[in-house]
Amino acid sequence: MTTRADRPRLGAQLARGWKHVSPRLLPFADAASTELPLPRLLRLSLFQVSVGMALVLLNGTLNRVMIVELGVPAFLVATMVALPLLFAPLRALIGHRSDHHRSVLGWRRVPYIWFGTLLMFGGFAIMPFALLVLSGDTHGPILYGQIGAALAFLLVGAGLHTTQTAGLALATDLAPEDTRPRVVALLYVMLLVGMVVASLGFGALLADFRQVKLIQIIQGVALASMALNLVALWKQEPRRPQLTAPHLPRPGFRQSWREFAAGGRASRLLVAVGLGTAAFSMQDILLEPYGGQIMGLGVGATTALTALLAGGSLAAFALAARWLKRGADPCRLAAGGALAGIAAFAAVVFAHPLDSVTLFRVGTAVIGFGGGLFAVATLTAAMDLAKGSTRNGIALGAWGAVQATAAGLAIGAGGALRDLVSALATSGALGPALTSPAIGYSFVYHLEIALLFATLVAIGPLVRSARAPHAQACARSSSQPFGLAEFPG
Repeated sequence: MTTRADRPRLGAQLARGWKHVSPRLLPFADAASTELPLPRLLRLSLFQVSVGMALVLLNGTLNRVMIVELGVPAFLVATMVALPLLFAPLRALIGHRSDHHRSVLGWRRVPYIWFGTLLMFGGFAIMPFALLVLSGDTHGPILYGQIGAALAFLLVGAGLHTTQTAGLALATDLAPEDTRPRVVALLYVMLLVGMVVASLGFGALLADFRQVKLIQIIQGVALASMALNLVALWKQEPRRPQLTAPHLPRPGFRQSWREFAAGGRASRLLVAVGLGTAAFSMQDILLEPYGGQIMGLGVGATTALTALLAGGSLAAFALAARWLKRGADPCRLAAGGALAGIAAFAAVVFAHPLDSVTLFRVGTAVIGFGGGLFAVATLTAAMDLAKGSTRNGIALGAWGAVQATAAGLAIGAGGALRDLVSALATSGALGPALTSPAIGYSFVYHLEIALLFATLVAIGPLVRSARAPHAQACARSSSQPFGLAEFPG
């Protein structure tokens, strides 16, 4: 039995034992550096948590609450949720402006992150009252609620895109060149952490739904976003007036874009990112309905599909870390992710005629694996495009703009195409052999396979050019480490 006198001695022994634990066993340890130690890096990553909270609130919680509890028409809700996508293509411009921002204070990224935070706060501040008017619980015209809700969604969308683009660029500026891919990957994982925590918290708080609770949650997210971003920004960016002096020339966006896209490697990579992201995202809102309506799975079984997708993505993160550490070509890995997606969607399509739930679940897990591998590889390749230059903002902004825009458009197109083709099939317009309700889903899955083949066509020349001695498209130095901390499981 341990006495009080033995406790200090035991604590000292444990402390000495921890000193012998290799830092490589700690999550994200190899993402830290002398210039950007781990505590400072984790504090900076809080802006991604605030963005994750906003995404969950917009695309998940409010989506369901507005349709079910508030009785807002579904088409109007879909329009509101899609409004933030209007700002996604502007991420490249935001990144360019932050690269060449003029400021007597010497800050390039901080003004954009702070301005994005204020936009998010303003949108969340007016959102609950607009939703109350929109639900018809007041004496005012519902039109005012529609206008207010549209403005709120626009402000939040503009804010989160601005904050995320400038924040990723700031992290890239602060990190040494050899740790930049791992730092940006850590921030990406923190975005997922913020989304998971927010979804669990919102679900628990709204288990007993009341409109007052919804107002409190939205206002709480506004306050939390402001607080998290303040803590994330505190003493992060050094003041460098020599880079932001008003008299310095600032190139136009077109000129910067031409320099960034010189040689065609960046443009081809972004085309591949758009095609691949659209291919993996089109099924996002169809997979669970397909499992329930076509495969006959219950609610619990279809909900478990999300876990299969996540498990596949985590497996892709682990394998990509090992392969990239050994000097693998990121574009070759991206092509491998696309090939895995082709096999996965084929498995999902054949699961129905074969009446195999196991095949459907395996296909779902491989979809997550292919999508995760593709995301890891293209993010690493995009980081390599800005290596050794001052174009971190425009490089990350372009990647984020293409990915966000392609994903949003693909999700909307997937739902619309499924409804259209299913309606044609059930009405007999496609012939007596194509009357099953599975036809609409199958059409979308076949279209995703075609998009993945197009992705392989787009990314193929980049893989070939990486074999050349002086190629820079997707080649990585085998001496540059890339450990599991890039995308930890």
